[in-house]
Amino acid sequence: MLADKNILLGITGSIAAYKCAILVRLLVKQGANVKVIMTAAAQQFITPLTLSTLSKNPVLTSYADDNGNWNSHVDLGLWADAMLIAPASANTIAKMAHGQSDNLLTATYLSARCPVIVSPAMDLDMYQHPSTLNNIERLRSYGNLIIPATYGELASGLVGEGRMAEPEDIIHFLDNQVFNTKHEKLAGKKVLISAGPTQEPIDPVRYISNHSTGKMGFALAQQLLNLGATVTLIKGPTSQNPTFNGSINIIEVGTAAEMYTAAIQEFAGKDITIMAAAVADYTPAEVADKKIKKEGQDIELHMVKTQDILAELGRNKAKGQLLVGFALETNDEEKNAKAKLKKKNLDLIVLNSLGDEGAGFGHNTNKVTLIDNKGTKKQFELKSKTAVAIDIINAIVEQL
Repeated sequence: MLADKNILLGITGSIAAYKCAILVRLLVKQGANVKVIMTAAAQQFITPLTLSTLSKNPVLTSYADDNGNWNSHVDLGLWADAMLIAPASANTIAKMAHGQSDNLLTATYLSARCPVIVSPAMDLDMYQHPSTLNNIERLRSYGNLIIPATYGELASGLVGEGRMAEPEDIIHFLDNQVFNTKHEKLAGKKVLISAGPTQEPIDPVRYISNHSTGKMGFALAQQLLNLGATVTLIKGPTSQNPTFNGSINIIEVGTAAEMYTAAIQEFAGKDITIMAAAVADYTPAEVADKKIKKEGQDIELHMVKTQDILAELGRNKAKGQLLVGFALETNDEEKNAKAKLKKKNLDLIVLNSLGDEGAGFGHNTNKVTLIDNKGTKKQFELKSKTAVAIDIINAIVEQL
């Protein structure tokens, strides 16, 4: 799908540079024309000879080659259909964010007129440092696309976010978010997605909620949008403020009751509905109109069941509508997921477990099992939520 696209790959000084051999091979296999620019630090992790052999083009490391021939950063920027910087170190991200151009890679970045995609890779404390986060946000504000670092074991031995996205995930990102490949079975389809938590108020100050960030639902919304679908997103209250590449109808809600109302209103006429939100099962029977003071030893809350959104949609599902649910389990995972699939009249259920490291709430990664209404089960390894979204969408396409 990347056939004949000109991809300019910038590689910086990170241990993750070893993945670029696979990345270049996959790009070439897709039919892309690949040129590589390396910083001096990057050459300490992988050799230019390796990447030149795989890309079938000379690797560029400076403004002039050994014969004195000029490597024009302007011409390189004009040649590229997309510039991908992977891995992007904290140092290079800082230079890009502040317009420094002391090497061929950063000078080419400043000259590029094509989409620029940045895939950070560094240790977790560097990745979470306010200066790095600010620099990444500044790059995003310039219109650059960011592939978030993923969760896993790092070269330091620490475990957390900071790993460069896997080469396969980067290929998917280029294909779906940069070049906007449409899917004939999804183009024009009307899709409803819910994402994030709900908040059930106790008093004007306090509420009951869960740890959902909405990242999985947002990834699904973006991928379906990229593939040509018309997307409506019901978004619960979350600290995440996603920016989408394209137009999405966003309905913001707070409580489970509000999400129920929005879902019922929007469900009719939708071809595909994906309920990825973590909706509260119970809500306080009464909400105090003033802050509850700390008096006595204990406090008792009377909780009542919320309306079951997924079950109601399953009861009202019309012929031709496809309904997908999520099951986050802590025990008897598959048994509980299959029971939910049948009870709520779903076509597909996405099972994930809080027992899997790097999966579930808050992470940029997830590990899922997909089960359809025919009993077919597919298990996947830990992947970025973007890649998981693609797996889910592929399963949906099989059902259409």
